[in-house]
Amino acid sequence: MANTSHVINKQSHFAAGGLTLPKLRWTKGDAHPLWNPHLLGSTLQTAWSTKNGSASRYRALRIAILWLLFGALASGQDIRAAERERFLTGQLLVATAEMKDPRFFESIIYMVKHDATGAMGLVINKPMAKGPIEDLLKGFGLEGKNSQREIVIHYGGPVGTDQGFLLHSDDTLLENSTKVAGGIAMTADAKMIEALAGGEGPRQSLFMLGYAGWAPRQLEAELKMNSWIVIPGDKALIFGNNADKKWRQAIDKQQIPL
Repeated sequence: MANTSHVINKQSHFAAGGLTLPKLRWTKGDAHPLWNPHLLGSTLQTAWSTKNGSASRYRALRIAILWLLFGALASGQDIRAAERERFLTGQLLVATAEMKDPRFFESIIYMVKHDATGAMGLVINKPMAKGPIEDLLKGFGLEGKNSQREIVIHYGGPVGTDQGFLLHSDDTLLENSTKVAGGIAMTADAKMIEALAGGEGPRQSLFMLGYAGWAPRQLEAELKMNSWIVIPGDKALIFGNNADKKWRQAIDKQQIPL
C-alpha cells in the first residue's frame, strides 16, 4: 500500500452516483455494464360494470372478482417475497478460484443493491493509498479545517473509478445516505468526509473509488459459474483493519457454496 503525502491535488465536482475525483495514478480496467438504479413499480388496476342485471347477480359478480383480486395480490406478494430472498443486498460476495476476471482476484464485495434491475457493490479488501484527509477534502473543494487525520483510499471496483463512495456504520447519516442492512450505510457526499475530518463522522468507515456493477441477471450467471460464494455481511470483517487477511477469513466463513 503506497503512502502519499498528497492524495488529491486538483479540484473536482459531484457526479450522479458518487463523488467525482480527479484521475489518480493507477490503471483503469474496462467497465462492466452499469447498474441501473431506477426502480420500476407496477400498479394493479381493476374495473367492471353491469348493465340490466339484478342486484344479487351484481353482488355475486363483485364478490367473485374481489376473491380473484385478493388471490392475485396474495400470489404476487409471495412471488415478491421469494424474489427478495434470492437477492443479495447486504451480503458479501467472495471470489472463488473459479473467478476468471483478474480485477476480482481474491476480492470481497459488499452488496449495496441487488434486485431485478441489476446489482451494485463495493470491494472491501483492496486498499490503494493512504494520505491526509485534509488533502482529500481539498480535492472536493472543501476546507480541511487543519485536520491531522489520515484516510485510506480503497479500490471499490472497475466501474466509475473516479467516483467516491463511503461505506460506513449507520450511526451517522446524511439526508442522502443509503441505509443498506445490518447497521451499514453508504454515502456519496463530501460532507461525510468533512465530518470524519472533524471527528464527528461514523464510527466505522471505508472510502472507495469505483464500484462493481452488474446488468440484470449478469450476477446470477456468475453465481451459476461458481465465480462467487455468498456469506453474511459481517461488520467485523467489512471494517477490519487487516485487508490482507480478509479474503481468507471470508472463505473460512462460507456457508453455501454456489
